[in-house]
Amino acid sequence: MLKTIRIIKTNGEIQQKESILNRLENLFRLLPNGEHIITVSKQQKRRSIEQNRLMWLYFVCIEHETGTSKETVHDYYCELFLRKSITINGKNVIVTSGTSKLTTEQFTDFLNKVQTDAASEFGISLPNPDDLRWKEFEEQYKKFL
Repeated sequence: MLKTIRIIKTNGEIQQKESILNRLENLFRLLPNGEHIITVSKQQKRRSIEQNRLMWLYFVCIEHETGTSKETVHDYYCELFLRKSITINGKNVIVTSGTSKLTTEQFTDFLNKVQTDAASEFGISLPNPDDLRWKEFEEQYKKFL
């Protein structure tokens, strides 16, 4: 039996603590005899829609500056920054992940690497949404999304 109970802690306090304790008590009553394990893990949020849109704005800009399609630019950066070595059946292989399963933190790191690489390799400055020239950048490229 796999049961998920969501726990939210803010300002050092567990929210709805009594309700959670009641749910745990009910769960313990239903457990069959034997050894059981409780695992608590921090929920990781997937990339946001805003982050995904920002990535594609960046790739559209790079497309316009280099002549390389935005899809190819996407593949290029995934290959550059999302590669890892894994072992399958004793054999080492290199695999490249996409961006869809990245957490918001991992996606932010990915976008920061794209910005840095675009500046150093292509001479393209990709602004953040809080930069002064953001609105101009967004207006220039959003019509190509």
